[in-house]
Amino acid sequence: MNRALTCLRCRGLKLQTRAVSARTFADNKRPPIAPKPIIDIKHIRQNPELYELTCLERNYRNQATYPARILELHSEWQVLQRQGRALRERSNLLRKFLANPATSSGDDDVEDIREMGREQVQDEARKLKGELAVIEKGEAEAVAEMEALALEIPNLTSPDTPRGDEAVLLSYVNDPPTAFDNSPENKVWRSHVHVGSELGLFDFSGAATASGWGWYYLVGEAAQLEQALVQYALAVATKYGWTQVSPPTMVYSHIGAACGFQPRDQHGEQQVYAIAQSKADADRGVPEMCLAGTSEISLAGMKANTTLDPEDLPMKRVAVSRCYRAEAGARGADTKGLYRVHEFTKVEMFAWTSPGEDEAQDVFEEMLDIQTEILQSLGLYCRVLSMPTADLGASATRKVDMEAWFPSRQSINSGWGELTSASTCTDYQTRRLATRTRVDGKISFPWTCNGTALAVPRVMAALLENGWDEETGTVTIPEVLRPWMDGLERMGRVGKRRNAQEVTFKQKDGHVEEA
Repeated sequence: MNRALTCLRCRGLKLQTRAVSARTFADNKRPPIAPKPIIDIKHIRQNPELYELTCLERNYRNQATYPARILELHSEWQVLQRQGRALRERSNLLRKFLANPATSSGDDDVEDIREMGREQVQDEARKLKGELAVIEKGEAEAVAEMEALALEIPNLTSPDTPRGDEAVLLSYVNDPPTAFDNSPENKVWRSHVHVGSELGLFDFSGAATASGWGWYYLVGEAAQLEQALVQYALAVATKYGWTQVSPPTMVYSHIGAACGFQPRDQHGEQQVYAIAQSKADADRGVPEMCLAGTSEISLAGMKANTTLDPEDLPMKRVAVSRCYRAEAGARGADTKGLYRVHEFTKVEMFAWTSPGEDEAQDVFEEMLDIQTEILQSLGLYCRVLSMPTADLGASATRKVDMEAWFPSRQSINSGWGELTSASTCTDYQTRRLATRTRVDGKISFPWTCNGTALAVPRVMAALLENGWDEETGTVTIPEVLRPWMDGLERMGRVGKRRNAQEVTFKQKDGHVEEA
């Protein structure tokens, strides 16, 4: 899949994007200024079975062989170290003799050297130098391979994460809708695609012509609703003390890889759009860039190669950004409409905490509280799930999802669809980004947490489906959004049929009537 992007750099180069589906951390070219990962390889060597089990539980089957390979490489490195040490000792003696034979008299270690001619000593010194170069190259290659393998191993899994592939239900948000049983006497349920198209809120056909499948236009009240959702989510997060950030949506590919956004296998569950380089840039070693799939990446990169003051932790940030994902999979009911798209607006939370479980857990639970407050006030019926190991990405040690009930998705996952996700990542990302802090005066690595405050398309889809009234042809706007919707309580077909003339409404017996 190729997409042309223009004016992405000041010199106006025409660039292209490609869907990346089989890259590893090491595949991303890193410039000299890139953060140097600081991985605890010793811990992997000391606990190879634990890391192997972690890989198998998360379906990282290729990576499951890496801990054993790291042990092999470390043994090879140790052999090379011993060989190199012996050669260096001999080389030092030869240099000592060549520098001043007189000072070596009486030294038992150089007696055999004194019996050699000067030319023989020089020949041996040159030979040792060549052998040492080979050994040092082997040492460097072994270390580089160990680091590359360690970078591909996913984070260790929290004891609170369910093992296997079945999520654990934690709780519900709000009560089920009155038509949850979908019985014939209840009102007709429609998908958000039908509702939005009938009310003139979406233009999928125009987007297909302009951009292709998986893109969309929000029109009129839908575009206004998008801004209302964003502003409301920001208001809630800010109330909890989260600082707003406006981040870039293009980042270096090596930053995304350091955050754990890399595909698991050749089918690549996590895909990104990479910006194609000109040959001149590639030849000059300009680092590759990609469109961020979430502002988690750009927020994490914000503190790469820095040392955070312990007094500033936890450091909580919330950002609004456009997100880009080259979602894989066949077209169907699961991908129709706004549920799975290539570009969308999302409000994302990201935090750095002191190393350790206590503070990270406090921030993690605060993110869940924010998510719950937002979804509860929007009137959406949701379930809260502790996600299993098979569903975790590379960076997360624990993940909790909140799924809303979509009337149109009753044949898919019993109607449930993910709206938010929250993860804690320990020091997985900060080690790879060289983000440091101090604990008792010693260098350490902060922990990170991330969570969705609000992803616009799916929340909008859920609001349209759950708020649709077939009889009046209108959709209820949640009360908390009305300040950003000019006080509008409902959006619907009545105003459209009046040729956009101003119409006011009042509620009577649960229905909307013209005032």
